[in-house]
Amino acid sequence: MSYIVILEYVKIIYYYPNVVIAYRNLLIMSTTVALIERSFSKLKLIKTYLRSSMSQERLANLVILSIEKDMLENIDVVVAINDFVM
Repeated sequence: MSYIVILEYVKIIYYYPNVVIAYRNLLIMSTTVALIERSFSKLKLIKTYLRSSMSQERLANLVILSIEKDMLENIDVVVAINDFVM
């Protein structure tokens, strides 16, 4: 970078700090959005696979767990595991 380019940049930062912040955010946002979209794409593939391979019994059990969520929050997991093992 030449000295004049650096001075121009400093002048822009001084006079238009909000524009510089917005420009930085815009540059960062495009990368972030691409990463998020890629993650959601993979998540969609995994969910599709899991749904297609899920048996009716497992699906019914997950529905029961969802319905009885309030009761499950009160259960101590360590005690339940110890009861199951013993």
